[in-house]
Amino acid sequence: MALLEVRDLSLGYDGIPIVSGLNFSVSEGDYLCIVGENGSGKTTLMKTLLHLQQPLSGSIETGDGLKANEIGYLPQSTIVQKDFPASVYEIVLSGCQARGGRRFFYSAQEKQLAQENMEKMGITSLKDRCYRELSGGQQQRVLLARALCASRKILLLDEPVTGLDPVVSADLYALVEELNQQKLTIIMISHDIEAALRYASHILHISDHIFFGTKEEYLNSKAGRSFTAAAKEAENG
Repeated sequence: MALLEVRDLSLGYDGIPIVSGLNFSVSEGDYLCIVGENGSGKTTLMKTLLHLQQPLSGSIETGDGLKANEIGYLPQSTIVQKDFPASVYEIVLSGCQARGGRRFFYSAQEKQLAQENMEKMGITSLKDRCYRELSGGQQQRVLLARALCASRKILLLDEPVTGLDPVVSADLYALVEELNQQKLTIIMISHDIEAALRYASHILHISDHIFFGTKEEYLNSKAGRSFTAAAKEAENG
């Protein structure tokens, strides 16, 4: 069975749908990119997958023993988030909170996991630095390490390169691709259609007409052709 199976999902607020008829599945090792116009419901979908918001209708089923607290999440960057007054190590370690249940302390195993994920993200030397003193790229690495502490099978990322320059963005994409190659399942919202088509195995396009399929199927679809053409026109104009 797939890790996630979404069936006839309808999302919205105050009973008013913003997107309906979502059907897709995510299997172990997939790299799913969610694309679409602003306001189409991409972030709402991600919050629903995390059980932070209830759907209006439809279902989300999990498989392979996946639990809600085994999904890592890197949300959109905010001004408040960028100014958080804590050390790098404290922020990364806080990703283990869901593993601890009702405990008020971190285990030696959780501290080791935080250390390993800092090493994986190349931020060990920043361990004692204050998070708000870091560059945007360094902050995203810290938050990615934190998300990895929470993740066991799936990592959700919401526009992870927003506000980053092209070099730092490419570096972050490479890190995520490496994690995917290590069999971590990735679900990423992206406005960067070029990067989505470079790295993704599957595409979910949310619009008036919803598309879900492999990257190759998307490129040959009407939705894929029109959206990529519009993205290139906006970039050139």
